[in-house]
Amino acid sequence: MALEMDKLTRPPGDEAFRRENLKGTQWEPTYAGALSFMRRKYTRDLTGVDIAVTGVPFDQAVSHRSGTRMGPEGIRKASAENAWGPFWPWMFDPFDTLAVTDYGDCFFDWGKKENFPATLENHIAEILKEGAETITLGGDHYISYPVLKAYHKKHGPLALVHFDAHRDVEIDNGGRIDHGTMFGYAVREGLIDPHKSVQIGIRTTFAGETTMGFRIIYADEVHATSNADLVSMIEKKVGKQKAYLTFDIDCLDPSAAPATGTPIPGGLTYHQAASMIRGLKNINFVGMDMVEVSPPYDHAEITSGAAAGLIMEYICLRAWQKGARAEKMPE
Repeated sequence: MALEMDKLTRPPGDEAFRRENLKGTQWEPTYAGALSFMRRKYTRDLTGVDIAVTGVPFDQAVSHRSGTRMGPEGIRKASAENAWGPFWPWMFDPFDTLAVTDYGDCFFDWGKKENFPATLENHIAEILKEGAETITLGGDHYISYPVLKAYHKKHGPLALVHFDAHRDVEIDNGGRIDHGTMFGYAVREGLIDPHKSVQIGIRTTFAGETTMGFRIIYADEVHATSNADLVSMIEKKVGKQKAYLTFDIDCLDPSAAPATGTPIPGGLTYHQAASMIRGLKNINFVGMDMVEVSPPYDHAEITSGAAAGLIMEYICLRAWQKGARAEKMPE
């Protein structure tokens, strides 16, 4: 079993610093201790690491409410509550299969915003160079653009599986640092292949909008379609292309995720989003980010908790792809 409380030779606690084995889960109080993501070890040693979780506390590209700079801290805090064993409904502990660590945050000079994109790109590139994948905690959605630049240098053009209320391809040829335009840049620069990419949960539009080759699954189509059919749509579009998952928490309805910069009614439930991620077992994912969580607008960690849960769905998916399976429940 993954839970090894009885095997500890010392009182449990602060496994974020004291952990000796990168795999497995050790019990500790959910209300105390160092709040790394899911109590994984804080380290910049990537030896043997499958996935490095890293935070990007940047919100200087927002068009409405700021506060997502607190997102990495909020997601880490919310994740600690469930860092104790097998994850439902997968019924296995993904950390038995995957070595996942917390790499800490990307540090940058907030007074020199123009230097931020290159700083983040280099930060991610350092992780990828060591052979680990990344799960990036935003921050506003602009952070996906420098991350994709780093990924493109290693993998070439990627398919984008994009959960959002907004398409983030608004017309802009001026090189703005803006969380509403960056995927337009990514298409024009060849970082992503829109003909292999899907945008899910969209419920906004703008003048002069074109599909750019994306398969757009609007929110009303999500609500009217079975999960199996939605998964089939995504898999048909992406095919065997290497893929990157980006999840803007405002894809969820504000009733499920109120703490975000630009909340739009009519969005997905947590169940809808989680079910889709669980179903994408045939997609060749190489990385993920979770963005636009703004804890100053949260209540009872509803939004941060949803973000942490969706990240864990992705981690379980990656563990399943690497051979993890549920253990038989004892009679």
